[in-house]
Amino acid sequence: MFENLSERLERSFKILKGEGRITEINVAETLKDVRRALLEADVNYKVAKTFTDTVKQKALGMNVLTAVKPGQLMVKLVHDELAELMGGQAQEINLEGRPAVILMSGLQGSGKTTMSGKLAWRLKNKLHRKPLLVACDVYRPAAIEQLRVLGEQIEVPVYSEPDSKDPVQIAQNAVREARAKAYDVVIVDTAGRLAVDEEMMQEIAAIKAGISPSETLFVVDAMTGQDAVNTAAAFNERLDFDGVVLTKLDGDTRGGAALSIRTVVTKPIKFVGTGEKMEALDVFHPERMADRILGMGDIVSLVERAQEQYDEAEARKLQKKIQKNKFDFEDFLTQIRQIKKMGNIKDLASMIPGVGKALKDVDIDDNAFKSVEAIIQSMTPYERHNPQVLNHSRRLRIAKGSGTDINEVNRLVKQFDQMRKMMKMMTGGGAKGMMARMSAMQGLKK
Repeated sequence: MFENLSERLERSFKILKGEGRITEINVAETLKDVRRALLEADVNYKVAKTFTDTVKQKALGMNVLTAVKPGQLMVKLVHDELAELMGGQAQEINLEGRPAVILMSGLQGSGKTTMSGKLAWRLKNKLHRKPLLVACDVYRPAAIEQLRVLGEQIEVPVYSEPDSKDPVQIAQNAVREARAKAYDVVIVDTAGRLAVDEEMMQEIAAIKAGISPSETLFVVDAMTGQDAVNTAAAFNERLDFDGVVLTKLDGDTRGGAALSIRTVVTKPIKFVGTGEKMEALDVFHPERMADRILGMGDIVSLVERAQEQYDEAEARKLQKKIQKNKFDFEDFLTQIRQIKKMGNIKDLASMIPGVGKALKDVDIDDNAFKSVEAIIQSMTPYERHNPQVLNHSRRLRIAKGSGTDINEVNRLVKQFDQMRKMMKMMTGGGAKGMMARMSAMQGLKK
């Protein structure tokens, strides 16, 4: 995410490196390169020009303190302006009303249905709401079934009328159903088409008029770049939506949509999809995203993700076990599963300042823990709790049971023993402790 833009901006700032002061000439040269980097990231031309003009005006109007180098000042100015460009502050969705009604809009293939499921998961598990999903895509084959499967996966009910072809009536009936059964949020998944057309616009506008949603969200694929911005503008003209949800921001995206869309449609980005799992939906924080674009990491988001998987009582028990050198393979398996729930491993690593750049060309497989899990699961409960009993014959049996070889089992046992000693030295509970354990586990994936 934003890797190419980050590299280009870093090269741009080098123009000012070693300069004693900011001048109109060196600022103009730096910002010309910054603008080129933004355009290559598929940022709207007018947005890129306004952005660099604003930074230039601020840079030339500032007196550089002797303790601050011109390059450092430029990084700060670009950072602050990037955050402002993307909205300045994070904004949550409006959940007023009983029930609150959320209308999902967007083109076919943008990820509306999956995003509806992710949003329902978030509302249920993080905000402790009682959501109802509504299937209003009456055209796409298997659309209702897809939403039903997602609903079962996250244990959220789905309202549908398979024999009806009237999405407005379906949505209205769903809201009545929610009131009758005390669901406090209704998420309406609507139909999309491959391109903007009048028929689709009339239908989504009719649904909005029929249910008066408290929040209308526009879902768009971040990988489509400027096309995403143009589509957002077309939808906003007819729907006047409340916010944008960017999907596939974890993919090979240049970032133009995230950087342009707020300025073009004057509506905030509220959420971003960061993976395939249902929990891979984050509130969009402009300042944190600016940090990541400039290679500063995003340690706050990393700690928040760790905190979500952290159980205080369990952490205290684990801390005592580590201190007594009683940490076993069962505990290790639990820790692996907690870390996997936090999201994509490379994405997590990129949140640590300096690590993202170091891992730029490193291929980190999300299935890296699979062989480790297979080996541990091939152990008996007694062996997991007592690693010291793993003699040669037991290891041979475990290797056969896990589809690995004896060398892999030997390596895991040896690394596990080394990791236990290291974890004992840096024992800590909470999110910080989990991050330390995550670091200690890195060698076990190889």
